[in-house]
Amino acid sequence: MSGAKGVRGAKGVRGARGAARRAVAEVTGRALGPYQSAVVRIGFAGTWLFFLLREIPNRHELYGPDGPWSWELAQRLTDSNGAFTILMWSDSTLWFELVYAASVAASLLLLLGWRTRAVSVVFMVGVLSLQNRSVFMGDGGDNVIHLMAIYLVLTRCAQVWSLDARRVRTRGSASAGPGGPVLWGVLGALFAYGALAGHLSAGWLAVFAALWVVSGLWWTVDRYERGGEGRAALDVLANLLHNAGMLVIAAEVCLIYATAGWYKIQGSRWQDGTALYYPLGLDYFTPWPGLSALLAGSGTLVMLLSYGTVAVQVAFPFTLFNRRIKNVLLAVMMLEHAGIAVLLGLPFFSLAMIAADAVFLPTGFLVWLGGWVARRGPVPGPGPAGGVVVPAQAAAEPGAVPR
Repeated sequence: MSGAKGVRGAKGVRGARGAARRAVAEVTGRALGPYQSAVVRIGFAGTWLFFLLREIPNRHELYGPDGPWSWELAQRLTDSNGAFTILMWSDSTLWFELVYAASVAASLLLLLGWRTRAVSVVFMVGVLSLQNRSVFMGDGGDNVIHLMAIYLVLTRCAQVWSLDARRVRTRGSASAGPGGPVLWGVLGALFAYGALAGHLSAGWLAVFAALWVVSGLWWTVDRYERGGEGRAALDVLANLLHNAGMLVIAAEVCLIYATAGWYKIQGSRWQDGTALYYPLGLDYFTPWPGLSALLAGSGTLVMLLSYGTVAVQVAFPFTLFNRRIKNVLLAVMMLEHAGIAVLLGLPFFSLAMIAADAVFLPTGFLVWLGGWVARRGPVPGPGPAGGVVVPAQAAAEPGAVPR
């Protein structure tokens, strides 16, 4: 009897070790969620781009020299909290215009997936610089964009639906051409100036130096040792960072909803089901007064929407263990944010939250959506050998392509 138990125990140990090895191989062997990371990239880049374009007439008041939060006040705040913003490197209007234009360009290029590794860094620098320059100008959506801009730097978010993926298919490498080295050369010069002028803290200097060195190694290995051990090691590192970044993004979304839901539960207006009624009566949150008045006039509808919002936000993190329920609540939350955009006049907050929610969208739906948008069936994507992924393959083995 004891011998049989020992055999079963040994088999259990071997099974656990085998499962652990498969898990490690999965995490290090490929970048998971290529379609999810692509739609998150497109969503946040598009949201920030549309916001910057809409605010071009007001940019000086929001983040520039004509704002109520003056350059001197911003300098004092960043000196005290260590927030990163290159707008504090100079108080000239020309410097502000250059940073704003670079932010617009980086958002567009990240949306298209062009030289994504370098452009994601420029995108992050632009987001942090503008938002940390005038910290009182943002809302919850800006906070989400702030965080996701940092996380996207870690991800290989251009495996599909990007110009980088097309360059891999047509030219065999995402690093082909002079665009990447030129862009990293400009970034290196900018970081070097910031370091020499004392504008960069030790922490940010270490971050930017590591990004610059690793990207230089990647370009060198990709160009001269594409099939060697150096490339394999960098692939493993990139996959680990990507998968960690995607995990952090998913955890961040769950944390946002969990904290929002549990804080609402503690509020008396949410407890009695009248919370939604009050913003519908404020001029600032009523772009469609007639529609808001119609909704506010129904006490039952206001109560159901208030309670439903709390229930969905609290329940969502727990539904991740059931795919069908998770997909239903995900659709409900996206519709809720669309309603917020229309009823309360908060389109950019809603777009940011929908982009964050997209990390949980099922791969099959995203592949179908891409095919529908392209109007030509399956969406071209990277396969294990750089080929084309069809929907059945995409769900099982999307492959890994350098971004």
